[in-house]
Parts: sequence; C-alpha cells; structure tokens
Amino acid sequence: MDTKKVRVRFAPSPTGPLHMGGVRTALFNYLFAKKNNGDFLLRIEDTDQTRYVEGAEDYIIESLKWCGINIDEGIGATGDLGPYRQSDRKDIYRKYSDQLIESGNAYYAFDTAEELDKVRSEFEAEKKTFIYNHTTRENLNNSLNMTEDELKAKLESGEKYVVRFKMPLDRTVEIHDMIRKDVSFKTSTLDDKVLFKSDGMPTYHLANVVDDYLMKISHVIRGEEWLPSLPLHALLYEALGWKESTPEFAHLPLILKPVGKGKLSKRDGDKLGFPVFPLEWKDPKSNEISMGYREKGYYPESFVNMLALLGWNPGTEQEIFSLEELSSIFSIERVGKAGAKFDPEKTKWFNRQYLLNKPNCELGEEFKSTVLNKKGISIEPNKLENIINLVKDRVDFVAELWEQTDYFFETPSEYDPKTLKKAYKDGTEEILTELIEVLKPIEDFGVENTENIVKEWVGAKEIGFGKVMNPFRLALTGGARGPHIFDITNVLGKDETINRINKLIEFKNN
Repeated sequence: MDTKKVRVRFAPSPTGPLHMGGVRTALFNYLFAKKNNGDFLLRIEDTDQTRYVEGAEDYIIESLKWCGINIDEGIGATGDLGPYRQSDRKDIYRKYSDQLIESGNAYYAFDTAEELDKVRSEFEAEKKTFIYNHTTRENLNNSLNMTEDELKAKLESGEKYVVRFKMPLDRTVEIHDMIRKDVSFKTSTLDDKVLFKSDGMPTYHLANVVDDYLMKISHVIRGEEWLPSLPLHALLYEALGWKESTPEFAHLPLILKPVGKGKLSKRDGDKLGFPVFPLEWKDPKSNEISMGYREKGYYPESFVNMLALLGWNPGTEQEIFSLEELSSIFSIERVGKAGAKFDPEKTKWFNRQYLLNKPNCELGEEFKSTVLNKKGISIEPNKLENIINLVKDRVDFVAELWEQTDYFFETPSEYDPKTLKKAYKDGTEEILTELIEVLKPIEDFGVENTENIVKEWVGAKEIGFGKVMNPFRLALTGGARGPHIFDITNVLGKDETINRINKLIEFKNN
C-alpha cells in the first residue's frame, strides 16, 4: 500500500432504508480506515432527485450511530472538503463536464426519448440490442455529427441535452481490484454513459469520481454491483487528468438469500420472518412498516459481529469479536470473492452469545424496562438477577425472558392440559398433600437442603421420582417447563411453593 493517507467513504443514496448489505459496506470501509489510521467519510449521493425519499438520510445516520460506526468527516460530522451532500455541490460538476467536452472525451447528445425509442424498436425488429456506443453514435442526434454552428444554435435555443462519455475504441482497460485481483474490460463492449443530465445534475458516475478526487479518497470499497462501472470510472480519472490519483478499488461480494439463489432482499426477510434493515422503517408514502434488527431485540454489537463475518474471514476459528478487535485485525485481503449466504439462525446465535456475556444486573435492568415495568411488576434486584441466571441460556433475546419466567411473577391460574393429564393420576393428590407436610417444617429453604429432604422422603416412600416431581413442577410452573425444580422453590420461597401445590389440588377437585 502506498504512503498516502487512507481515506475511505461510504456514499449511500437516500432512496429508502439502509439495507444490511449497505451497512456491511459502511462497516468494511470503517474497519479498513481504523486498521490503517485513516479517515471514514459519510457522503450522501442524491444526484437522482426523482428517487429521493424523505427521512432516508436521517435513517442512514441513525443506523450507523446505532452500529457504533463513527463518522470522522462528512454528513453528521465536520470536514474541510464539503459540502458532503451532492445536491449541495451542484455547481461544482458542470466545470468538469465542460472540461471533458473540450478535451474530446465527452459530447452533447440531443436525442429525445421518442427518438431513442424509435431506434430501439428498429434494432429489436432485427433481433438486435441497441447500445449507445461507437457503433451507433455516428448516426444519432449528438454533437459528434454536427457542425460548430449547428451545435451553437441548438445550445443557444435552449434545446435539452445530456452529456455522454465518449468511450474510446478498442481499448482494454486493466485494473487491479484488491479482492478480485487483476480485472480487464474491453471498451468495445461498453456504452457511452450519460455523465450530465438535462436537469443540470450530474449522474452518479461523474459526481462520484469528481467527489472522490476532491475529497482525496484513497480507496473505494463498494458492492460488486458497481464492478461493471469500474472501467468508466477509471477512464474518467484518466480523461480528467487525474490518473495518478486513481484510488485503489475493492468490490465486496453479495450477501445471498438463505435459501435459493441470488441477492438477499426485503422479500426474503418478509417471507422467512427476519429483518434486512438495521432499524425499523416506516415508508413515508405507503406507511408500510419494515422490521429492524434494533426493534427485534438484537444488540448492535451482535449485528455488527454477524455482518463482519459475512464475506470476511479472520483466518482463525474465533467468531466473537468486538468492534475494537475487528478494527485491529481486519484486512481486505481476507474478503472473499464469492457471495456470502445469510443465515438468520446464526444471527440469533450471535445475539445469544452477547446476551449470555452480559452481567445479570444489566439484563435485569433491560428486562425490567422493556417488559416488567409495562406489566406493573416490581421485584427486588437480587431476586430478578437470580431468576435471569436460571433461564438466560434458553433465550436469544431479552424479550423472550418473559415466556421463560412468567411463573416466577404470577401464580399459575391454568395448567397445560397435556401435562395435567400425564402428571396428575390417581393417588397424586395424596402424594402432593404429603409433600406439603414434608415442606412445612423446613427452615432452610435453600436449593441443596430442600432437595435433600424431599429426595430422602421420596426414597423412603419408595415411589417413582416422576410421580412426585412431575405434578410438583406442574403446580409451580403451570406446565412441564422451567429450570431445576429446587432452583424454582428457592426463588418462590416456602409459603408460595405450598400455596401453589394447594392451588393445583383445588383446581383438580373443582
């Protein structure tokens, strides 16, 4: 790598919510910058004003913030090379468009939509595909086929035009990609892309290259869908006289569907019930709400950890990494070329690892604020921590703690019919009545002591352990669920334990 300062940018378009593929692109840029003591910039590419969506820019900023991806320069930060929103840079681009025309690398095209449709239809009639390039441009309505006076008259009359790049003839453009190694493109197969539109705005291609140059971007790390644009962008650097400043490129592999082939989409998430966006998104036009990882209860650390391993391999068996660890070991060379298949179950697994590593007091506070407070339940912190410790290995999310612990907070008022049928037989009432008498005199109701006394009694009676424990668990939890039974009695205490056994007997008698 050369010695110039590493400067990378994430440059999304505000056309809707940020897809997790976009977040991964931002993450890989951020990690690359941090690893190389560089800068991470956020630029908003809103040249296509027709697709602009209200609230999308704020959503992008909030998503990155939630993920812990801090911006060094650009939107949401400061910087000397702004503005960092392309619509605010509108006046900058025409100069470079004019420069390309003057140097013969671009030309004015006056073709109307109707004219182009007509040509397209003619090609289709001959079973050919129309491409606006060196084979067709000489016969179309552009400045390459006009005298200077004809061109001047058209421009002065205010006739609408676009500026197209004049793709050179029969050249092979060879570029080194940091992930794909050496790639080459034949210009004879490429079209003359529009660089400047009739509305006075540049297209993505021109704005992107100009901004990257002016913002001193050293490395462009982006999705593989931009690979076909690579030759044009490299040729634009050359045509504008900036060849020595051409950044290094890296095109990231796609995130693939969990089942079937192709790129992961919102539809896949809707079908299989997982989010594809970092935060919940409400479409301002349709009011349709799309799921978000944050609202589903995922920790940002687990979401980021999962994304980092989609397409990148640390070279070891380790799977759990903090953002700081990732920043110190990340390398573009370990990003693969092949698409990375997304696994929703593995994503839950990551969240569980982070949940299990959190202190019980932290999980207790989270559970209290998100669930218990809403239900009007108050509980002593130590007791809550004890409960969480018993069941946290059974859940992926804090919200799931309720279905694992509800019986600790509310005495069962109904019982699982299947368990009731299986556990409550002839003679069960007598066994439970006797169990109450065994429990009553116990002073130390701790786990070990209670367990020893009950086990001794069961052994002395010579009845099957299940005949006692199955209805006992049913009385305590309302079903065949929960952790070790004497862990439950320890939390509930003697009075509530006996109360619940009586309640089950009463329920059965009624």
